[in-house]
Amino acid sequence: MAVDLVIDVENTPGALAQVAAAISDAGVNIAAATCVGPGERAELHILVKHAGAARHSLAISHLAVTREREVVVVEVEDSPGVLADLTRKIARAGVDLDLVYVATRNRVVFGSPDLDRLKAALD
Repeated sequence: MAVDLVIDVENTPGALAQVAAAISDAGVNIAAATCVGPGERAELHILVKHAGAARHSLAISHLAVTREREVVVVEVEDSPGVLADLTRKIARAGVDLDLVYVATRNRVVFGSPDLDRLKAALD
């Protein structure tokens, strides 16, 4: 199961390095990351398979996971139109997305309040 962890951090030099180090210290691979926050705070989204170990290591480093949830990860071909095709399929199923980002090895991460319908739309 792929899990999107959200970590709220101060938007300062080294903040991402501290998060990445804590997660790697737990032996957990970061499959994707994105950051939102042009102000004093930033919201990091980190994609991992082993959320419990990552959460524990972050807590030891005084970093808190503010939210976490299962997401859908789709392997894709790296070519024009792939994201458009996938999102049209999701739209035809009437599924709202509230999270999208790109992961390593040509994968796209999708989050939705209706994860079951999202999964069904992508099958």
